[in-house]
Amino acid sequence: MVFQFEKTSGKALRVPLFAVATGLLVAACSPAPTTTTQPGTTDSSPVEQTNAPAELTGAAVATPEVEVDGSSTVFPITNAAAEEFQKENPDAKVIVEFSGTTGGFRKFCAGETDISNASRPISSEEIVTCREAGVRFIELPIAFDALTVVVHPENTWAQSLTVSELKKMWEPAAQGKITNWNQIRPDFPNRPLKLYGAGTDSGTYDYFAEVITGGSDLRSDFTASEDDDVLVQGVANDPDALGFFGFSYFERNQDKLRAVAILDDSQGRATEAVLPSREAVENATYVPLSRPLFVYVNGRAAQQNPNLRDFMTFYLTNAQRIVESVDYIPMPGEAYEVGSVHLFKGEYGTAYDGKPQPYLTIREVLQKEQSL
Repeated sequence: MVFQFEKTSGKALRVPLFAVATGLLVAACSPAPTTTTQPGTTDSSPVEQTNAPAELTGAAVATPEVEVDGSSTVFPITNAAAEEFQKENPDAKVIVEFSGTTGGFRKFCAGETDISNASRPISSEEIVTCREAGVRFIELPIAFDALTVVVHPENTWAQSLTVSELKKMWEPAAQGKITNWNQIRPDFPNRPLKLYGAGTDSGTYDYFAEVITGGSDLRSDFTASEDDDVLVQGVANDPDALGFFGFSYFERNQDKLRAVAILDDSQGRATEAVLPSREAVENATYVPLSRPLFVYVNGRAAQQNPNLRDFMTFYLTNAQRIVESVDYIPMPGEAYEVGSVHLFKGEYGTAYDGKPQPYLTIREVLQKEQSL
């Protein structure tokens, strides 16, 4: 498998251990961190990696605060980590917001944030944007998600759907044409089909479009939002609705939503429809809607801001427990150990080829991370 790491003037962007040690010494002599957490407003192949001096050039957030933005799906995980970190470090200040994965990378590659939450790997275009701005990043898989298709509990007909049927609903060619449930399957009722889904700044939108329609776009005549709570309420209040979002949001709202089992008929891999669950993700049967979730860390900011180093150390040390506490599927403990090594050794770049890879197992994601 070919890997892709970020290139810069022929030298590997790898921070030597002595630079880390120096940074940690400075951190030990610095005042205690200062973080509060605040909720958000609204939601490969390694690029060949190069050696560079420890003092990196390029944009970075030069404040003692830790600024986080990006995916609304990853928001509950990072927000929970920030809240716990604050309890142990009352003077610390970690600001966690969400504007969607794409919106988050826009800020991150401009050097406006320290950490970018992402529900898909960084894209090829975003890699270029970050490189041109001098932003070098550390990619950390943080959890697995089961992207969940949901309907109203009064919907008794759509117990399961195939990938082909989802494509028929959501592809751009369906716009203005596929408007009733009985157009999806003849034995479904002649009722209006109301669709709710992630907005275009969301990594969930990108992932769903890639694995369901095979392209980068969905039909546009649906209720879209980067705020998953808006989508939850939309489906919960409409018996004719269907929507999609992260598993955690479904888990917290099972009293007013019903998950739809998915049959992957696109690759001939599945023989029966599978409901989203931790077990189905772990045994790689909930395909193609299982996906890794990420945080991306600005490398220069990690060197310069002891609060960011302390927060990320806390985050990775406690990640398994925190991920489970907000109803996502944790990576193996080994993955967080590898992530800690990457953080402190300055292993920059991505193990992905700039687009979602829907059939990766948890073990394969770990192998990719180890290969950086």
